[in-house]
Amino acid sequence: MSDTSASLRRSIASAADLQSVVRSMKALAGANIGQYEQSVLALAEYCRSVELGLSLCLRQPQAQARRAIVPAPGTKDAIGAIVFGSDQGLVGQFNERVAEFAIQTLADIHGDLQVWAVGERVHGCLEQAGLPLKGLFRVPSSVKGIAPLVGQIQLDSEAHLTNERARFYVFRNRPQVGMSYAPVSQRLLPLDRQWQQDLAQLPWPSAALPEILHDARQTLRALIREYLFISLFRACAESLAGENASRLTAMQRADKNIEELLAQLHNRFNSLRQSSIDAELFEVISGYESLTSR
Repeated sequence: MSDTSASLRRSIASAADLQSVVRSMKALAGANIGQYEQSVLALAEYCRSVELGLSLCLRQPQAQARRAIVPAPGTKDAIGAIVFGSDQGLVGQFNERVAEFAIQTLADIHGDLQVWAVGERVHGCLEQAGLPLKGLFRVPSSVKGIAPLVGQIQLDSEAHLTNERARFYVFRNRPQVGMSYAPVSQRLLPLDRQWQQDLAQLPWPSAALPEILHDARQTLRALIREYLFISLFRACAESLAGENASRLTAMQRADKNIEELLAQLHNRFNSLRQSSIDAELFEVISGYESLTSR
């Protein structure tokens, strides 16, 4: 169908409206990335306090403090895994990449595996692969929703990870330089001896070490629980930042494509308008020549 001035004007107006929406989504994605990055930075001081508390517990001479986190022999390991995905669109292969990475990693780990998914889309990918899914959580829409989600994950996973040989893995997409992301994994449990030694040697900020008033074993468990909370909070925030980075990249490509489409539409509209003007001028000249020849 041939172009007309009216149809081209409508196409240009529609493309301009779409570009306005895309640029608004770009701004929103950029703002979301900033708030999730700030939430991770805000955890730094609290994380430092928890690490100092763990360092103090691991400095104690009591052997029971260290036995609280040293894996003991067992018949079968309990394995838990949490996979962070996305519930929203315009994120490309965000869910597929992290799901494929988790599937490949867990295939080499043997034990009583239970998997929790954050996001319906990544849940579907894991379900298709035949992984034993234990639960599904909704993706938080803001920073305020991360803490309740992490608390629920801890409650649900603790019932499965009851023995000291339990292993717990976290999978998520981490933002990379250049508004991209890459799937990564982290083993949160068990806490190995190297981790204990590094924390025990952590420099204390004052000359005198404080004293643990209550049972060292209970204090250590409480601090480990806080350490796991911080790790899960950071993983969730990084996943959400990666999701918005993926969306921002998609919106940048869409904005560029719309810009090129608008340039083409304007060129066609100008060419059509010029052809119309040339035709009108030709008719005027033809009419004038016809009148003068008579």
